Amino acid sequence: MSDAEGEDVMEETEAEEAEEPPTGGEEAEEAVGEEEGEEEQQEEQEPEEEEEKLPEVPLTEEMMPECLSLLCKTGDGLAHAYVKIDIKERELTNISLLKSFIHLRYVDVSKNKLKDISPLSALTHMLTLKADENLLTSARLEEMPFLQVASFNSNKITSTEGVNHPMLEHLSINNNEITKITGLDTQKLSRLHTLELRGNKLTTTDGIVLPNLKNLFLAANMIKHLEGMQHLTGVQTIHLRENQLSQLDGFREENKMLQYINMRGNNVTDVKEIKKLAVVPMLRALVLSENPAAEEDDYRVEVLIALRKLERLDKAEYTEDERNDAEEMAEARKLEEANAEEKEENEDDFHESEPE
Repeated sequence: MSDAEGEDVMEETEAEEAEEPPTGGEEAEEAVGEEEGEEEQQEEQEPEEEEEKLPEVPLTEEMMPECLSLLCKTGDGLAHAYVKIDIKERELTNISLLKSFIHLRYVDVSKNKLKDISPLSALTHMLTLKADENLLTSARLEEMPFLQVASFNSNKITSTEGVNHPMLEHLSINNNEITKITGLDTQKLSRLHTLELRGNKLTTTDGIVLPNLKNLFLAANMIKHLEGMQHLTGVQTIHLRENQLSQLDGFREENKMLQYINMRGNNVTDVKEIKKLAVVPMLRALVLSENPAAEEDDYRVEVLIALRKLERLDKAEYTEDERNDAEEMAEARKLEEANAEEKEENEDDFHESEPE
């Protein structure tokens, strides 16, 4: 964008701002009820009243010079424009002014008090977006044709709807209030390789139908069930630490690229559950520390017996001695099982041959 064009844009946006009336906070509802009921309602209203009292702080033209950087040619090559903006930590509540800066590619609006980022839908050249630590309840934007990296960490987002951008490669919505994964379009998110949903309120892994996904971060949720795992045919690493898993039934043969699973700090009590991971053909590293099963005798050897190709458990490589111990224990158990079967067959034959 040339200087002349920039001045024109500033004038237009200034006129638009002048036409827009400032939005004040809504008046608090009157307390209803008596005694305990009245007190209870007032307590419930206090956080809402605090939010309503937030002063309106719009992004202004005066702020722009110190926020804009990285002068580049525009897409048509006929002019120059600033393509990067950093407006974090300004307590902003309104970024409507950005609708006019259509050449922006790198946008950081983190650590403000934004409840609405819809003006960013006008920035069709945007490549990266950071909108962490705001007051957003949704990550929804119009489909952004070039957006590759988007981060919405530490907001109040309740769903994964509205994030289907065709060039998106890395999506981060950590530390929000998502209870269920919905709306992820398999075709439109075909380039997504990393999905981060740590610190939400998920109880299941269901809803992720992304065959090209490589890295999945779901730590610090409330996950009790592994569901829909057959759709993750390309995933290589899964982080499930600090959830509520006690059984490991969900893994599938279709997880043919999965090499690393972190389930530290879950509720797996029986080391025999580990046998269910044998269906994962490429699994090489596993973290199970801070599970009750990790306190069992011969824990490391028992895991190795179940998963013979495993190279690392709880971030410690298996030693040659441990592999020898696992081999010996496995052979001894095979022999015991064979002897027990033979004894059972002999007893059956003896009973059949006994005269009536």
